[in-house]
Amino acid sequence: MGELQEKLGLEFPAYKFVVEQGKIREFAQAIGDLNPVYVNSEMAEQEGYQNVIAPPTFGVCIEMWGGPGFENLMKELGVNAVRILHAEEEFEYFKEINPGDEITATTRVSNIFRKEGKAGAMNFITLETTHTNQRAEKVLISRMMIVERL
Repeated sequence: MGELQEKLGLEFPAYKFVVEQGKIREFAQAIGDLNPVYVNSEMAEQEGYQNVIAPPTFGVCIEMWGGPGFENLMKELGVNAVRILHAEEEFEYFKEINPGDEITATTRVSNIFRKEGKAGAMNFITLETTHTNQRAEKVLISRMMIVERL
């Protein structure tokens, strides 16, 4: 695990993603959540938002369409993508994400540890991505834990 442990704290280059209202609608439809605040500006304003808002798991969309790609992250870490399991994902919101927001996202390796078991050893890696908007306001932190079966 020596080489992998050296990746703890590694920060990947930042990337930008401009949030489009159509992408919010597509994402809401894809996850089957047609809450009107995700698709209808008037309804969102009636609920106290400035415009439609992104659904809670929209960070996945930002990372998938704006980021370097999961395969590239694994390659940089030296992790065999064929041996990966997705363990967990969490989203911590600080502000709403609206159409027109320009999100800057930075991913870093926030935790690495190894567990030994009867089935063999596994590396646990947590990637944490901080998302800020065009006003330099932190809007979201997403955390993804992956497991590399050894």
